[in-house]
Amino acid sequence: MTITLIQNAMIIATMDDAQTEWPDASLVIQDGVIVALGPPDTLREWADLADHVIDASGTVITPGLVNTHHHMFQTLTRAVPNGVDASLFDWLKILYPIWARYRPEDVYVSAQAAMAELVLSGCTLTSDHHYVFPDGVQLDDTIAAADTIGIRLHATRGSMSIGQSHGGLPPDFLVEKASAILDDTIRVIDQFHDPSPGAKVRIGVAPCSPFSVSRELMRDSALLARDKGVRLHTHLAENVEDVAFSLEQYGCRPGLYAEQLGWLGADVWHTHCVQLDQDEIQLFATTGTGVAHCPNSNGRLGSGIAPIKAMREAGVPVGLGVDGAASNDSSQLLLEARQALLFQRAENGADAMRARDALWLATRGGAEIMGWDSCGQLKSGMRADLVIWDLSGLESLGVWDPIAALILCAGIRPRDVFIEGRRVVEQGRLMSEDVGNVKHRAHQSIRRLKQTA
Repeated sequence: MTITLIQNAMIIATMDDAQTEWPDASLVIQDGVIVALGPPDTLREWADLADHVIDASGTVITPGLVNTHHHMFQTLTRAVPNGVDASLFDWLKILYPIWARYRPEDVYVSAQAAMAELVLSGCTLTSDHHYVFPDGVQLDDTIAAADTIGIRLHATRGSMSIGQSHGGLPPDFLVEKASAILDDTIRVIDQFHDPSPGAKVRIGVAPCSPFSVSRELMRDSALLARDKGVRLHTHLAENVEDVAFSLEQYGCRPGLYAEQLGWLGADVWHTHCVQLDQDEIQLFATTGTGVAHCPNSNGRLGSGIAPIKAMREAGVPVGLGVDGAASNDSSQLLLEARQALLFQRAENGADAMRARDALWLATRGGAEIMGWDSCGQLKSGMRADLVIWDLSGLESLGVWDPIAALILCAGIRPRDVFIEGRRVVEQGRLMSEDVGNVKHRAHQSIRRLKQTA
């Protein structure tokens, strides 16, 4: 039994149902679970019992950030020439041939780099949508990388089954047979999925998109996920081309297409949804279908601004995602929260989103749409995933509201990050893996990919 007392925080933002904020507060962790938090005088008995006492003076403590959408293999292909100023479909056509040359070691180190960046910027739980499987690549490569970093991972087995010769977007050499996709999806669920509250790895079923996967595979994937009791994830309505493709190929808008194939419900979260109309928003709200909002990627690719204000007002569950590093080109979730707030205010007015709303999306909202009920908030009984934010730098000089500052003041970094009560970042340094070694191996992969491009 290990007890850690974190004391004297400037303020703790719990993100519980009442959005309780404790000024001048402390927090107690026992065996990976939060057992008490509040004013120091209410926790005095823990001081003598604690194995570790950590001073958090001058800091803000929040739940760990939750990333609901990523493509970690893309970390090795940031700012690729010709793709820098391209829209979604053109950008994908430029990147597909590079990704087709990946080897397992490339995926492994790319995922390590992505997750190291996430953890070092305050993320404790992340999804990953992996949908390219060339040259022996498996989802196992990303899962193994997560174990070295220490982050919680919701790995989703993506897929592409319709190539260009059959009306899809990806090249034929990068798609798989539907039967092989389903067989491997069953394998990784049976081998890795852990539904327990303290899980480090869960698995989801995630056909890539309506323009790269057949109608039959979309339907069969939904049936498989529900048979196995795991969640469903895909891209939907990302831009106007995406909607046009759905209308031309399927005779309906993306939301109705999803409904026809069983892709709505509280066990489903869709990424982007920039172009959902009001009827589709209501459909998502009625069915409890979640949305992973990726504002920086949507801005970078010129896809538009997702109607997050309208979604939240209708009751659609919403979280935040960094998307692939090749279309962002960053894996820092606090920047997504800031951009989400700025986009909604730019389009809908200054009262469209509060700073605390953005922080909610980056923590509690993300945990809820991915079904991690034991994460995303700080209260007794929850897993001890939390961030101690350092407000001593120039970027936060003059701050009066330290919680709002996390969203409004770009550049604030974590001092310490805890996952399951274990300190994985200490004084801004990753404890679980040598970042220098990760960078060295990543550069080796990048050099090979450039030489064969």
